[in-house]
Amino acid sequence: MQFLKFGKKNEEPVCACKGAVKTSEAEKNAGNTGSTAAGALTSVKVLGSGCKSCHALLVNTNEALKDMGVPFEAEYVTDMAVVASYGVMSTPALVVNEKVVSMGKVYNAAEVQKLLHKLGY
Repeated sequence: MQFLKFGKKNEEPVCACKGAVKTSEAEKNAGNTGSTAAGALTSVKVLGSGCKSCHALLVNTNEALKDMGVPFEAEYVTDMAVVASYGVMSTPALVVNEKVVSMGKVYNAAEVQKLLHKLGY
């Protein structure tokens, strides 16, 4: 039987990754507010409980994405554990490239489009 040692502050982690975190290109570009060439729009999510307001934001977001010629639809996340993992305390929330950009507000399609353009997409 093998036991793991804990407690010393400057010891290396026991796991094989040695504390390294691999970051994908999409995650690196998530905070990028530059031009679309530098940071492509790779994912859009609407976080919510499944209520009328959350569903309205999903519909409006998908309409905006379609009008912008984006080749995918927004993902609808209703698992509250996942919602909480984003640090969202007020729904609906809009997540663009894994970055929360709006909480507690229902945007119409034009407002979603304006927000995405403001973010550089």
